[in-house]
Amino acid sequence: MKRIVLMLARNITRVPIWLYHIWRLGRPNDTHTEEERYHYLRNIVKRVNISGRVTVEGHGSENIPKENGFILFPNHQGLFDMLAIIDTCPNPFGVVVKKEASNIILVKQVIELLRGMSIDRKDIRASLTIINKMTEEVKEGRNYVIFAEGTRSKQENNILEFKGGTFKSAVNARCPIVPVALIDCYKPFDISSFNKVNVKVCYLPPIYPEQYIGLKTKEIADIVHNSIQNEINKNM
Repeated sequence: MKRIVLMLARNITRVPIWLYHIWRLGRPNDTHTEEERYHYLRNIVKRVNISGRVTVEGHGSENIPKENGFILFPNHQGLFDMLAIIDTCPNPFGVVVKKEASNIILVKQVIELLRGMSIDRKDIRASLTIINKMTEEVKEGRNYVIFAEGTRSKQENNILEFKGGTFKSAVNARCPIVPVALIDCYKPFDISSFNKVNVKVCYLPPIYPEQYIGLKTKEIADIVHNSIQNEINKNM
């Protein structure tokens, strides 16, 4: 967590202002567009990453669909994952996170700014409600990020099994599925160091409805999982 301290220390005079504006932008009655809210947050994230001596390399941005209404499915390595995705993804998106994370200060405000949702993995009925809401929003042209592992992998660049249920929204919305390989994203916060680190975010070719319709969600999960793990392995 040394790097978090470094990020805060180098932005000590800006943090209160940022927090205030993030809170304001996250209010339900805020009138800014989704693009305006997202790009304000993205500018902060880029600045914070640089101040924390983290270089985020984005690859494959040409694979991000030109039209909105898609879902990004990245592997999950830790707290830095969202900072890496926001740094490299030009399109605004909502995010689905586990309920436990949604109550952490700043994480909560960022989720509200992104108009994201939290999911209680133990409550099947509530989870279904979130899936249905996400489906409708994607149909209307919103983008989302969801971590298909359900929890962070503690095996560095080896990813956990992907849960088929997380792909139900994509199947129901018939939207593009974009696999995202996060590489070395555990390093900024899990390694106790102030040294410079590089992380990579690789957007892989999207999987379109005509490619996955007829497959079971577990089969889709395995395809996305394997494509991400293969990309990670190539970069090792």
